[in-house]
Amino acid sequence: MSVDHLGENTEDPGQAAATTEAYLGLLDRLGAEGLAARVEVSVKLSALGQALPGGPTLATDNAARICARAAAVGTTVTVDMEDHTTTDATLETVRALRRDWPTTGAVLQAYLRRTEADCASLAGPGSRVRLCKGAYDEPASVAFRERAEVDESYQRCLRVLMGGQGYPMVATHDPALISYADELADSTGRDATGFEFQMLYGVRPEAQRELAARGRQVRVYLPYGSAWFPYFMRRLGERPANMMFFLRSVTSRH
Repeated sequence: MSVDHLGENTEDPGQAAATTEAYLGLLDRLGAEGLAARVEVSVKLSALGQALPGGPTLATDNAARICARAAAVGTTVTVDMEDHTTTDATLETVRALRRDWPTTGAVLQAYLRRTEADCASLAGPGSRVRLCKGAYDEPASVAFRERAEVDESYQRCLRVLMGGQGYPMVATHDPALISYADELADSTGRDATGFEFQMLYGVRPEAQRELAARGRQVRVYLPYGSAWFPYFMRRLGERPANMMFFLRSVTSRH
């Protein structure tokens, strides 16, 4: 499981500090309950103060505290990607964190035109990379806008990651892309320990169970916290297909 304490784009230093403390408390609890080996945490740098004056340094420092606590209890951290204006700063923070915590994960978004090149630069030994389609409304100058283009980019990026020496984390609910990743893993000689699928909690649970039953590693992404409503509305507005998956999974239980 990957747990994400919701909240982003904070312009309040106190809120950035509170979010950091929430992660530290969560990690302490995971350690105390013996769950740390199976649960990582995902962090958004904008929630840790990236947009504040001196924000990149502040967010990196806050993320470093979270990484240190994660390592102490026996787990790791993945740094989420946000809109394209923060991509360079976010990757710089990931590089800084990896100097002390080399298992820190990076997230790349296939709909950005730059991402195939970013995949190549991040496909080195031990590099954990979560590849998702992308969930922000980006301009055509930096992002593919058509679904077919995004899917083709996802496949190209996945080929780079699967052909590299890192650890790909395939974050998608798309059945076609899941099948493609399955076939690509087999053709590149990756066994069940060489990559994983990641899917949102509550979205296509049957597919998650089916993948796990076939021996694939599946990590469930679980967002939580009081800022759930803006997160929910953004996911609904920008990826309506995910909401249809969720609604079908809920109605199928009744």
